[in-house]
Amino acid sequence: MARTPGELVGARPDPAFEITVDGRTVTALPGQSIAAALWGAGILAWRTTRGDGRPRGAFCGIGQCYDCLATVNGEPNRRACLLPARPGDAITTQEGHGHAGLGV
Repeated sequence: MARTPGELVGARPDPAFEITVDGRTVTALPGQSIAAALWGAGILAWRTTRGDGRPRGAFCGIGQCYDCLATVNGEPNRRACLLPARPGDAITTQEGHGHAGLGV
């Protein structure tokens, strides 16, 4: 009989909730980072590089490399691997340095 890690430790997590990524609804679990929720939904890239627009997503997973930067609730340059997902969060793909729409 196969059991999940949550069942093995007797965990009773709160129910899943929804966030949006570029308008697409994604399910997230309590305690998940935004990057983990995106990975779970099959989304591997949510940023493009400044110079040549290459796709980026989570790389190191501990906030050191900054590849996972995303615009979260209108705020650019948020590290998705460190930021806990919250119900109703709106994540948008970040292009370049993330300030294009801010006039910076």
